[in-house]
Amino acid sequence: MEEGVERISSNDLSKRMKVTASQIRQDLNNFGGFGQQGYGYNVKYLYTEIAKIMGVDRQHNLIIIGAGNLGQAIANYANFERRGFLIKGMFDINPRLIGRVVRGVEIRGVEELEKFIVDNNVQIAALTIPKTKAPEIADRLVTAGIKAIWNFAHTDLVVPDDVVVENVHLSESLMRLSYRVCSMQDQIAKEEKQRAEQASKKEKPERKALS
Repeated sequence: MEEGVERISSNDLSKRMKVTASQIRQDLNNFGGFGQQGYGYNVKYLYTEIAKIMGVDRQHNLIIIGAGNLGQAIANYANFERRGFLIKGMFDINPRLIGRVVRGVEIRGVEELEKFIVDNNVQIAALTIPKTKAPEIADRLVTAGIKAIWNFAHTDLVVPDDVVVENVHLSESLMRLSYRVCSMQDQIAKEEKQRAEQASKKEKPERKALS
Protein backbone atom coordinates (compact mmCIF):
# COMPACT_ATOMS: atom_id res chain seq x y z
CA MET A 1 0.00 0.00 0.00
CA GLU A 2 2.85 2.38 0.77
CA GLU A 3 4.06 1.96 -2.83
CA GLY A 4 0.63 2.86 -4.23
CA VAL A 5 -0.04 -0.67 -5.51
CA GLU A 6 -3.78 -1.39 -5.67
CA ARG A 7 -3.68 -5.03 -6.73
CA ILE A 8 -1.06 -7.74 -6.84
CA SER A 9 -0.80 -11.24 -8.28
CA SER A 10 0.41 -14.35 -6.50
CA ASN A 11 3.44 -14.35 -8.84
CA ASP A 12 4.37 -10.83 -7.73
CA LEU A 13 3.92 -11.83 -4.10
CA SER A 14 6.09 -14.87 -4.77
CA LYS A 15 8.97 -12.69 -5.98
CA ARG A 16 8.72 -10.41 -2.95
CA MET A 17 8.34 -13.16 -0.35
CA LYS A 18 10.67 -15.80 -1.87
CA VAL A 19 7.87 -18.38 -1.66
CA THR A 20 6.20 -20.18 -4.56
CA ALA A 21 3.00 -18.66 -5.97
CA SER A 22 1.15 -21.94 -5.46
CA GLN A 23 2.13 -21.99 -1.78
CA ILE A 24 0.85 -18.43 -1.34
CA ARG A 25 -2.49 -19.31 -2.98
CA GLN A 26 -2.79 -22.45 -0.88
CA ASP A 27 -2.04 -20.62 2.39
CA LEU A 28 -4.52 -17.82 1.64
CA ASN A 29 -7.18 -20.31 0.57
CA ASN A 30 -6.95 -21.90 4.02
CA PHE A 31 -8.47 -18.67 5.34
CA GLY A 32 -11.06 -18.27 2.60
CA GLY A 33 -9.19 -16.99 -0.43
CA PHE A 34 -9.27 -13.17 -0.85
CA GLY A 35 -8.29 -13.20 -4.54
CA GLN A 36 -9.95 -13.49 -7.95
CA GLN A 37 -8.61 -15.50 -10.86
CA GLY A 38 -7.27 -13.21 -13.53
CA TYR A 39 -7.35 -10.20 -11.18
CA GLY A 40 -5.12 -11.17 -8.27
CA TYR A 41 -5.51 -9.64 -4.85
CA ASN A 42 -6.78 -6.23 -3.84
CA VAL A 43 -3.87 -5.01 -1.70
CA LYS A 44 -5.90 -2.97 0.79
CA TYR A 45 -8.46 -5.73 1.30
CA LEU A 46 -5.73 -8.38 1.62
CA TYR A 47 -3.85 -6.27 4.17
CA THR A 48 -7.03 -5.76 6.21
CA GLU A 49 -7.97 -9.44 6.20
CA ILE A 50 -4.46 -10.63 7.12
CA ALA A 51 -4.42 -8.07 9.94
CA LYS A 52 -7.64 -9.61 11.28
CA ILE A 53 -6.17 -13.12 11.05
CA MET A 54 -3.00 -12.05 12.86
CA GLY A 55 -4.97 -10.11 15.46
CA VAL A 56 -3.19 -6.82 14.72
CA ASP A 57 -6.39 -5.03 13.75
CA ARG A 58 -6.95 -4.24 17.45
CA GLN A 59 -4.88 -2.76 20.27
CA HIS A 60 -2.81 -5.00 22.52
CA ASN A 61 -1.52 -3.49 25.76
CA LEU A 62 1.99 -4.66 26.53
CA ILE A 63 4.49 -4.29 29.35
CA ILE A 64 8.22 -4.98 29.45
CA ILE A 65 9.82 -6.67 32.46
CA GLY A 66 13.50 -5.80 32.47
CA ALA A 67 14.51 -2.27 31.48
CA GLY A 68 18.09 -3.01 30.48
CA ASN A 69 19.52 -2.60 26.98
CA LEU A 70 17.20 -5.15 25.35
CA GLY A 71 14.09 -3.92 27.14
CA GLN A 72 14.83 -0.32 26.19
CA ALA A 73 15.54 -1.30 22.59
CA ILE A 74 12.10 -2.92 22.37
CA ALA A 75 10.48 0.15 23.95
CA ASN A 76 12.19 2.42 21.42
CA TYR A 77 10.90 0.45 18.42
CA ALA A 78 8.03 2.64 17.22
CA ASN A 79 6.79 0.15 14.62
CA PHE A 80 5.16 -1.97 17.35
CA GLU A 81 2.56 0.75 17.87
CA ARG A 82 1.70 0.80 14.16
CA ARG A 83 1.01 -2.93 14.48
CA GLY A 84 -1.35 -2.40 17.41
CA PHE A 85 1.05 -3.16 20.28
CA LEU A 86 0.99 -0.32 22.79
CA ILE A 87 3.75 -0.38 25.41
CA LYS A 88 2.01 0.73 28.59
CA GLY A 89 4.77 0.22 31.13
CA MET A 90 8.29 -1.00 31.92
CA PHE A 91 9.48 -2.64 35.14
CA ASP A 92 12.83 -3.34 36.77
CA ILE A 93 14.43 -4.00 40.15
CA ASN A 94 17.40 -1.70 39.55
CA PRO A 95 16.87 1.50 41.60
CA ARG A 96 19.07 3.43 39.16
CA LEU A 97 16.59 2.69 36.36
CA ILE A 98 13.33 3.16 38.25
CA GLY A 99 11.82 6.55 37.51
CA ARG A 100 13.53 6.97 34.16
CA VAL A 101 11.39 7.53 31.08
CA VAL A 102 11.99 5.66 27.80
CA ARG A 103 10.10 7.14 24.85
CA GLY A 104 7.33 8.36 27.10
CA VAL A 105 7.14 5.19 29.22
CA GLU A 106 8.14 5.37 32.87
CA ILE A 107 10.20 2.56 34.38
CA ARG A 108 8.53 1.31 37.57
CA GLY A 109 9.51 -1.04 40.36
CA VAL A 110 8.30 -4.64 40.08
CA GLU A 111 6.32 -4.24 43.31
CA GLU A 112 3.78 -2.28 41.23
CA LEU A 113 3.44 -5.05 38.65
CA GLU A 114 0.17 -6.75 39.53
CA LYS A 115 -1.82 -3.58 40.18
CA PHE A 116 -0.54 -1.98 36.98
CA ILE A 117 -1.59 -5.02 34.90
CA VAL A 118 -5.14 -4.90 36.26
CA ASP A 119 -5.51 -1.11 36.07
CA ASN A 120 -4.24 -0.92 32.47
CA ASN A 121 -5.87 -4.06 31.05
CA VAL A 122 -2.50 -5.50 29.99
CA GLN A 123 -2.64 -8.73 27.98
CA ILE A 124 0.98 -9.24 26.91
CA ALA A 125 4.29 -9.12 28.80
CA ALA A 126 7.81 -9.16 27.36
CA LEU A 127 10.41 -10.79 29.61
CA THR A 128 13.91 -9.39 29.08
CA ILE A 129 15.37 -10.53 32.39
CA PRO A 130 17.90 -13.19 33.51
CA LYS A 131 16.59 -16.74 33.21
CA THR A 132 16.94 -17.32 36.96
CA LYS A 133 14.28 -14.69 37.64
CA ALA A 134 11.97 -15.54 34.73
CA PRO A 135 9.91 -18.41 36.29
CA GLU A 136 9.04 -16.37 39.39
CA ILE A 137 8.03 -13.31 37.36
CA ALA A 138 6.07 -15.48 34.93
CA ASP A 139 4.03 -16.92 37.81
CA ARG A 140 3.23 -13.40 39.00
CA LEU A 141 2.23 -12.34 35.49
CA VAL A 142 -0.12 -15.30 35.05
CA THR A 143 -1.72 -14.74 38.45
CA ALA A 144 -2.29 -11.08 37.55
CA GLY A 145 -4.11 -12.06 34.35
CA ILE A 146 -1.45 -11.93 31.59
CA LYS A 147 -2.43 -14.19 28.67
CA ALA A 148 0.69 -13.98 26.50
CA ILE A 149 4.41 -13.86 27.34
CA TRP A 150 7.11 -12.81 24.89
CA ASN A 151 10.01 -14.64 26.49
CA PHE A 152 13.56 -13.44 25.84
CA ALA A 153 14.88 -15.20 28.94
CA HIS A 154 16.78 -18.29 27.86
CA THR A 155 14.62 -20.75 29.79
CA ASP A 156 11.39 -22.66 29.31
CA LEU A 157 8.41 -21.37 31.27
CA VAL A 158 5.70 -23.57 32.80
CA VAL A 159 2.36 -21.81 32.39
CA PRO A 160 -1.32 -22.85 32.20
CA ASP A 161 -2.75 -23.98 28.86
CA ASP A 162 -4.66 -20.73 28.42
CA VAL A 163 -1.43 -18.67 28.46
CA VAL A 164 0.62 -18.37 25.27
CA VAL A 165 4.42 -18.22 25.41
CA GLU A 166 6.56 -17.16 22.46
CA ASN A 167 10.22 -17.98 23.16
CA VAL A 168 12.87 -15.83 21.49
CA HIS A 169 16.37 -17.32 21.64
CA LEU A 170 18.71 -14.75 20.12
CA SER A 171 21.75 -17.04 20.16
CA GLU A 172 19.88 -19.80 18.32
CA SER A 173 18.69 -17.30 15.74
CA LEU A 174 22.28 -16.18 15.22
CA MET A 175 23.42 -19.79 14.82
CA ARG A 176 20.76 -20.38 12.16
CA LEU A 177 21.96 -17.26 10.38
CA SER A 178 25.56 -18.47 10.56
CA TYR A 179 24.56 -21.86 9.13
CA ARG A 180 22.71 -20.27 6.21
CA VAL A 181 25.58 -17.89 5.41
CA CYS A 182 28.19 -20.67 5.54
CA SER A 183 26.00 -22.98 3.44
CA MET A 184 25.62 -20.26 0.82
CA GLN A 185 29.36 -19.57 0.79
CA ASP A 186 30.17 -23.28 0.51
CA GLN A 187 27.73 -23.62 -2.39
CA ILE A 188 29.32 -20.67 -4.21
CA ALA A 189 32.82 -22.14 -3.65
CA LYS A 190 31.63 -25.52 -4.94
CA GLU A 191 30.15 -23.99 -8.09
CA GLU A 192 33.32 -21.96 -8.74
CA LYS A 193 35.43 -25.11 -8.35
CA GLN A 194 33.18 -27.00 -10.79
CA ARG A 195 33.45 -24.19 -13.34
CA ALA A 196 37.24 -24.15 -12.97
CA GLU A 197 37.43 -27.92 -13.48
CA GLN A 198 35.20 -27.73 -16.56
CA ALA A 199 37.33 -24.93 -17.99
CA SER A 200 40.47 -26.97 -17.34
CA LYS A 201 39.00 -29.99 -19.18
CA LYS A 202 38.22 -27.84 -22.21
CA GLU A 203 41.74 -26.46 -22.33
CA LYS A 204 43.42 -29.89 -22.42
CA PRO A 205 41.97 -31.03 -25.79
CA GLU A 206 42.85 -27.66 -27.29
CA ARG A 207 46.47 -28.01 -26.19
CA LYS A 208 46.71 -31.52 -27.63
CA ALA A 209 45.34 -30.28 -30.95
CA LEU A 210 47.96 -27.53 -31.09
CA SER A 211 50.78 -29.93 -30.31
